[in-house]
Amino acid sequence: MRSDDAGSTGDVADTLLLDAALESIPYGFCVWSPQFRLVMWNEHYRDFYGFSKDAIYRGMTLEDVVHLSARLGNHPGQGPEAFYEHYTSELLANRSGARHKAQELVHGGRIIETAHVYSEKLGWVVTHEDITDEIARSESQQKRKLELERQNIRLDAAVNNISIGLCMMDARGRLVICNEPYARIYNLPIHLLKPGSQLEDILSHLFDEGMSTGGTKDDYIAWRREVIARREYGKNIHELNGRTILMQHHPMKDGGWVSTHEDITEQRQAEARIQHLARHDALTDLPNRIEFLEQMARVEAGLNRGEKAAVLYIDLDHFKAVNDTLGHAVGDEVIKQAAVRLWGTTRETDLLARLGGDEFALLLRPVEGSDLAAKVADRIVKAMRAPMNIGGQQIEIGASVGIAVGPGDGTSTDQLVKNADLALYKAKSEGRSTYHFFEAGMDAKLQQRRSIEAGLRMAMQREELRLMFQPLLGLEENRVNCVEALLRWDHDDRTISPTEFVPVAEETGLIVPIGEWVLHEACRAAATWPGDVRVAVNLSPVQFRHKDLVGQVKSALLAAGLEPTRLELEITESLLLTESESTTDALHELRSMGVRVSLDDFGTGYSSLSYLRSFPFDKIKIDRSFMADLTTRADSQAIIKAVIGLGQSLGMSTTAEGVETEEQLAMVREHGASEVQGFLFSPPLHPAALANLLHSEAAKALASRKAS
Repeated sequence: MRSDDAGSTGDVADTLLLDAALESIPYGFCVWSPQFRLVMWNEHYRDFYGFSKDAIYRGMTLEDVVHLSARLGNHPGQGPEAFYEHYTSELLANRSGARHKAQELVHGGRIIETAHVYSEKLGWVVTHEDITDEIARSESQQKRKLELERQNIRLDAAVNNISIGLCMMDARGRLVICNEPYARIYNLPIHLLKPGSQLEDILSHLFDEGMSTGGTKDDYIAWRREVIARREYGKNIHELNGRTILMQHHPMKDGGWVSTHEDITEQRQAEARIQHLARHDALTDLPNRIEFLEQMARVEAGLNRGEKAAVLYIDLDHFKAVNDTLGHAVGDEVIKQAAVRLWGTTRETDLLARLGGDEFALLLRPVEGSDLAAKVADRIVKAMRAPMNIGGQQIEIGASVGIAVGPGDGTSTDQLVKNADLALYKAKSEGRSTYHFFEAGMDAKLQQRRSIEAGLRMAMQREELRLMFQPLLGLEENRVNCVEALLRWDHDDRTISPTEFVPVAEETGLIVPIGEWVLHEACRAAATWPGDVRVAVNLSPVQFRHKDLVGQVKSALLAAGLEPTRLELEITESLLLTESESTTDALHELRSMGVRVSLDDFGTGYSSLSYLRSFPFDKIKIDRSFMADLTTRADSQAIIKAVIGLGQSLGMSTTAEGVETEEQLAMVREHGASEVQGFLFSPPLHPAALANLLHSEAAKALASRKAS
């Protein structure tokens, strides 16, 4: 808009035309003279800066306009002087005729872009354009662009950081996206990872890498195409170069699909390992009881057709003693070595299993008869006899074997297993390290044993146990100087012999609490006898494996108020067979207390003179088996004489057991025996009868001393 007055009609017309032209321009417009005075402007210019119609005028200095603009809230953050200085510097610097742009912030937060050109005739022609909305649109687009980039980054990170392979194809079978695990699983080259790669090219590469369904490449591709064409979820397992790949197909609505690819090789191996452990023993890796019984069940059909199979139940001898004395680590090594030896006696068609603890089972299939089973059992017994070297220590165990042969001994798994177990029990009762076939009637014996075991567990609570006492006659003193405590069990209206229930008590460990009860009862009874009479108590080897045996002896003596010198503990040679440091230490500690220790049943079993050197026994008891034919057999007389002489030379007293005749008494007296025990002098007596005998003897001895 121009504000100067026209001088003629022609000038007025020109002015109106110029004003109309300026107002029609869609942006602000002004002209500054070379002296920085306002020459012309339009309404848009005034509106941008908030100038009222009369606020600016022709010839107004740029400095005044800047101050007015600043008062109206334009150019925030800059003082009018600073803005004026900066703006005039820009104008003066641009007098070359080139167009120069800048941006200004005006009231209302609007952004004005200015552009000026210099004309020597007019000065600076300046245009002002509101670009606020344009910048906002640009910023919005930039934000959307940045957000899209961020989303792409997130998508790329998510796709490439999941552990399974992922691949997306469009409806035309072209690759949209895949991740690094997918490329790695299939060893895809770079050119097949690019978007747009064809499915057939990828499948062809996979076939060349080793993936197929057993047919040709075309068959494989056609099969994969068929899976895709079904337009439904699918799952397949593939093998690729020894690896197991799980592929899952997920169709999309647009005709494309997403597939996931997971290497499950380790998972499958772990599952197989878990399944293996469920049916195999962790220590030996042999099949366990579950696997053995299932394999047995599969044999039943053949047994019903008359085919033969044999079941061998195997139990390691003396294994519990190894575990108790040497520890479970050594016990585990014994089990491992035993498993290797047992496996070496089998054929490829046989099944060896560890049932638990020291129990093994062997299924022989097929067999023509019992001869093969006997040969295998014999090989097992011989293989297990050889000493084991574990940690530089020689360990001797052994094995007992029970055999059941079907269909004669049973046609079902339960029958054969049960009968093999019965035969094993028989083999163990016959001295171990041997084998035995199942025989009719064994079941009744087992039931009897189980009845004994069940009864023993309640015997002490029901007060069914009692002690009998058999006197030992001192030949030099000609009176009773020791009494042996003998255990009896009254059960179901009968008295059960120790030969029946003591082995069961030893096998079950019940002998430990029973033995402790015997010690207390024997000491308590002895405390009521004359002070020079000792009491003898038998100890089982199992009791020595109990770590607190010495403590139990001390407790029994203290409770009864009995002097240790009046207690005599009898042990058998079977204890010395498994001699250990703990056993020897216990014996020496008992001796140091004053307790006497005697070796019972000498001359039977594994008698060895080395036993008499390993521990300084107080007494040797000669087994009753030598008494039966003492008067008729010279060799028995020689043995008796030798043992008595040996005891005398070692400073040990000797007791002859089982003396029942005057002739036997005369002979053992002649050879120098210290004591005799047997029915000739006295059978086992009830406590009251024994007390009468001892006090009667004491009274006679007292009367004899008074008479003299």
